[in-house]
Amino acid sequence: MKSKWLSAVALCALVAAGAAQAQKKVVAVSIPAATHGWTAGVVYHAQAAAKEVNKAFPGVEVVVKTSPSASAQVSALEDLSASRSLAALVILPFSSEELTGPVRSVKGKGAFVTVVDRGLTDPGVQDLYVAGDNIAVGRNTAKFLVDKMGGKGNLVVLRGIPTVIDDERIKGFQDALKGTEMKVLDIQYANWNSDQAFKLMQDYLAKYPKIDAVWANDDDMLLGVLEAIKQSGRKEIKYALGGNGMKEIVKKVMDGDPVTPVETPYPPSMIKTAIYMTVANLTAQVPVRGAVKLDAPLITRQNAKEYYFPDSPF
Repeated sequence: MKSKWLSAVALCALVAAGAAQAQKKVVAVSIPAATHGWTAGVVYHAQAAAKEVNKAFPGVEVVVKTSPSASAQVSALEDLSASRSLAALVILPFSSEELTGPVRSVKGKGAFVTVVDRGLTDPGVQDLYVAGDNIAVGRNTAKFLVDKMGGKGNLVVLRGIPTVIDDERIKGFQDALKGTEMKVLDIQYANWNSDQAFKLMQDYLAKYPKIDAVWANDDDMLLGVLEAIKQSGRKEIKYALGGNGMKEIVKKVMDGDPVTPVETPYPPSMIKTAIYMTVANLTAQVPVRGAVKLDAPLITRQNAKEYYFPDSPF
């Protein structure tokens, strides 16, 4: 009799546990795979946030899914939406155009949508947007070059991939050059990839006999640019700058590197900020709708230690 009673208790406990699990609010986090340094940082911080939230909030389950391409991310969203009832979606789109429709479909099922970094082509789909100030990333970099080069010189620029944030960075950079005698000799995409940036910079070096400065738009690309310059033996290039706050580049700034003396932050940990804000909206009815934009002040030798995290993957 006692064993039957224990079995009944155990069964009730299992049923209760299953019911509690079923009532959990599911937050899907859809992000690109670690295809380069910055996204490796995003994956690291997203997984850390999921672990912390799942431990701190029993009624919430954060599920992180990474995707190696835009089409894979579309498929992942469709699978998540079909298999789970999503209370919220936190997404860093692989590309803006391809993901707008699929995210709109998830939104249509009642999910709270937080978009991070790469905005969608239709901002009306999102409830919350968290990003760095991409216009400031470009503008502050250009202002530094204008100041140091006296408003004169030949520049080459490397773009990332066709996204809203890349457009914003380029706009900030080009707007800050207006009214100066600084000339952009060439501007092409290198897809935020070090190897592609290396090859593109080799092309620039072969094509243009005098380049005064390079803006790589992103630190992964900057690594490729610096290697191409090193192998070329060219000495006239005064500055080669990037952006995002990669620890290797911040270390160069700390050490007083003459070619890369400044940096602009664009922390991958913003995904963590977005997850926590989304969970706050679900669990505490905290009003978080709107846009959160993180500052992008110049990182210099004087303040670089504040931005240097040697144990981070980025």
